[in-house]
Amino acid sequence: MSIGFTEIFLIIVVVLLLFGSKRIPELAKAFGRAAYEFKNAKETLKKEAQELTDNAQKAAEAEVQKNDASKEQ
Repeated sequence: MSIGFTEIFLIIVVVLLLFGSKRIPELAKAFGRAAYEFKNAKETLKKEAQELTDNAQKAAEAEVQKNDASKEQ
């Protein structure tokens, strides 16, 4: 089931009636900014999660080496 020309046309007409032709560019600009900010926040969270994972892995490796060294003595 796909959206046809008639459905798209009706959606455009409803949006024009609800918001007016002057307000639509402002809404599009705000939506673009929001999408940009969301993308940046998502990338930041990915980087922080990767750093936390790396730090936890390094700490676990250090603990294993510490335990191995204490067992040898």
